[in-house]
Amino acid sequence: MTNPAYRETLDFLYEQLPMFQRMGAAAFKKDLTNTLALCKLLGNPQKQFKSIHVAGTNGKGSVSHMLAAILQEAGYKTGLYTSPHLQDFRERIRINGEMISESDVVEFTQRTKAQLLNIQPSFFEWTVAMAFDYFTRKKVDIAIIETGLGGRLDSTNVITPILSVITNIGWDHMDLLGDTLTLIATEKAGIIKADVPVIVGQRQEELAPVFERIANEKRALLKFADQRFQVSHKKYAGVGAVYEVKAAQKVRFAELFVDLAGNYQAYNIATVLAAVEVLQRNGWDIEDENLIAAFGKVRSLTGFAGRWTVLGQKPLIIADTAHNSDGLQLVMEQLANLPRKESRIVLGVVNDKDLSQILPIFPKSAIYYFCKSSIPRALNEVILAEKAATFGLLGRSFIDVKTALATAVAESHADDLIYVGGSTFTVAEIITWP
Repeated sequence: MTNPAYRETLDFLYEQLPMFQRMGAAAFKKDLTNTLALCKLLGNPQKQFKSIHVAGTNGKGSVSHMLAAILQEAGYKTGLYTSPHLQDFRERIRINGEMISESDVVEFTQRTKAQLLNIQPSFFEWTVAMAFDYFTRKKVDIAIIETGLGGRLDSTNVITPILSVITNIGWDHMDLLGDTLTLIATEKAGIIKADVPVIVGQRQEELAPVFERIANEKRALLKFADQRFQVSHKKYAGVGAVYEVKAAQKVRFAELFVDLAGNYQAYNIATVLAAVEVLQRNGWDIEDENLIAAFGKVRSLTGFAGRWTVLGQKPLIIADTAHNSDGLQLVMEQLANLPRKESRIVLGVVNDKDLSQILPIFPKSAIYYFCKSSIPRALNEVILAEKAATFGLLGRSFIDVKTALATAVAESHADDLIYVGGSTFTVAEIITWP
């Protein structure tokens, strides 16, 4: 039973603070003034613990959780800050996989309420400050800090980490980050700090000069993970998959089991291994047995959910929070390789999504169940159905996600495939299905 004071606290915060996930661009602050003011008020907690900063268009959530799992397994008290949450606000702030307590959320809000109303931060800015304060008070050994949006102007970018990680660059939030990949890369590269090593997951030929220039200006040692590690998917295994890992073309792990099954995790595994090498060289005690154990139980160690999550078997129901063109392309390619009689897709998106970028990626042969998640920013299901029809995607519209999925299940054969996605918020509403 949720603490009434906690429920009241969240209601207060949702009412008082602009929230990007619900409102979109109107809640995005293009400077760090509020975050710096909040941190100063709290005694600059971001300076009192070691951290790893993770940015990127796709994969930053997976990489953050994998790194947290490895550090936990190696015996370090590990904080983890991610966003958005799926079910419970407290998912955003964890230590060794345990969510911040309801009472800690209430206490922090009461302690900072007067100043909060004076500074008027966004929901994200305030949550970042809460995480930093919590990690400092609980004396973590290290915290993995995932950016929310972008990098340079992201509220998390007030930290000076021991390592920066940028997973990859793709098309997303062009209205806020820039309308070219070079501009987007420049924004993400804004997390690179002076004399702090940086790992970039994928060396994209046209963007590598951006990272090389900025890293050189900052005297930051730069490594591209895919130049060091080659990871290939071998087979599915229960809730996860087995990968072969090579380092400099020599087999490092012949069969590495990872409890995250999406084929796209191969990119993220390489990024994580490159990051771990940097940590090891800088004195962090991480052994191969820690790596192997942690990769095999990322979900249970960290509470990770929402990526290639299997909700049912007959029919096979898969939910994934991929929501931009690059991420969806990888998911659709993997879905295409799964056996099925018919494909059914439960699809809901946000209203600021460029549909011309993502709808062509979806298969025309699937049966669609268009829906709307319960946030103001969600696109109306009827409008989505009309837009999708212009791309040859046909189906019916439903007023909510659960009704859409329930209908898809009721109309399915045991050997059909159902995919639920389009946005984090679509997945959030059915992640505990049924």
